[in-house]
Amino acid sequence: MMDVTLLDGGMGQELVHRAGDRPTPLWSTQVMVDHPGLVGRVHADFFDAGATIATTNTYAIHRDRLEGTGMESRFSELHAAALSEATAARAQHGSGLIAGSVGPLRASYRPDLHPTADVAVPLFTEVVQQLTGTCDLLLLETVSSVAHARDALAAARTSDLPVWLSLTVSDTDGTRLRSGEPVAEARAVAAEADAVLINCSAPEAVTLGLDIVRDFGKPFGGYANAFEQITEGFLKSKPTVDALRMRRDMGPRAYAGYVMEWVGKGATIVGGCCEVSPGHIAEIARRLRAAGHTIV
Repeated sequence: MMDVTLLDGGMGQELVHRAGDRPTPLWSTQVMVDHPGLVGRVHADFFDAGATIATTNTYAIHRDRLEGTGMESRFSELHAAALSEATAARAQHGSGLIAGSVGPLRASYRPDLHPTADVAVPLFTEVVQQLTGTCDLLLLETVSSVAHARDALAAARTSDLPVWLSLTVSDTDGTRLRSGEPVAEARAVAAEADAVLINCSAPEAVTLGLDIVRDFGKPFGGYANAFEQITEGFLKSKPTVDALRMRRDMGPRAYAGYVMEWVGKGATIVGGCCEVSPGHIAEIARRLRAAGHTIV
């Protein structure tokens, strides 16, 4: 039996569903502005479901993502709001850790848009500085190429916080990053991380990817999405999540089945990404406890 850290689920999609607003390129950032307090309620629901980590709603708060939105001057204010929502939810719950989310620059799933290191590292570093004073760890999410991993880790290591590197793999070939590079090629750069995860990919692809990263010599785990395969319609300028559809075969019981398979492989950090709800997390918690594992 193992100690397993249970992450939360998909903040952005929960916010979109609960707010009922049409998604914008800013995703959950816009919802946070338009509906104060809603982020905190989602954090609280994930804690109540059994999650032991609140992932901050900072994934999309990058200067390059704010360009042309009218919120360019609110970079620090938006980070502060997201951190406040997470810390308030933890205080209400009485326990838990806060993971500072650092998403991709420019767009998700688009390694071709990742800027050169001299541009990327300072942008990531500025975000890390916003998160460091409040968070317990940094979570580098949806990392789609070796260059992205290297630049995000270089920025994260300007902080003393533990750093979890979370790669995203092809939905059709979980042995490859979304850049097309073999996951195994991330091993050297992943040596700078304290844990290696795979996120925001189909559960089946995460399973294949975990077979590779478990040999990296680090704590490992995964948190998949419950989207249908990432569409070509999504891979365009300023995409919105209404270009993606939720899988109808990935309810709590089905998704928890994949998670328990990962735990069987030795994964000690699990949870969910887009379209994984508090109901999914509650089922994972139930299954983990029933199997004799301790959620930490």
